[in-house]
Amino acid sequence: MPTSDQSSPTPARNSSSAGVVYTEKLWPSVWIWIVVVGLSGAGILMFGPISAATGIIAALVLLAIMTTMLVLSTPTITVTSDTVRVGRASIDRKFVGTVQAFKKAEATAERGPRLNGLAYMCFRGWIDPVVKIEITDPADRTPYWLASSRRPDELVSALTTTRS
Repeated sequence: MPTSDQSSPTPARNSSSAGVVYTEKLWPSVWIWIVVVGLSGAGILMFGPISAATGIIAALVLLAIMTTMLVLSTPTITVTSDTVRVGRASIDRKFVGTVQAFKKAEATAERGPRLNGLAYMCFRGWIDPVVKIEITDPADRTPYWLASSRRPDELVSALTTTRS
């Protein structure tokens, strides 16, 4: 199972990922996987009275479903020399303005009372820090992107020091 230490930057491995400056996969934390295993174990309790085999099968099916859902919904943050991609959203680097990292109480405020309803959001509850990426494209109503990151300072550095 993926763990939080798998969010380290990965080098470009093929020609299609050439120019990658930063990449991070927002994998669920260990405690999320423990909850998934515990919830899938509930299948044994629900279907165990029918038969032990049915309970085990139900638990395995629930584990497979929840694992698949978590893996497929895990977003990636990728910064190349030309573009920024956060989850499903992508934008040219030339439209990236000010970039700021927020941690702890400041991150909570950015996700809550200070949040602009037009902002693009890519949060993960198991990751506290967030990075605010200002969008300067005049044709885009989105004022900024707000994304979770386990390494916010590295993401800010990648977005501010290597602009084309």
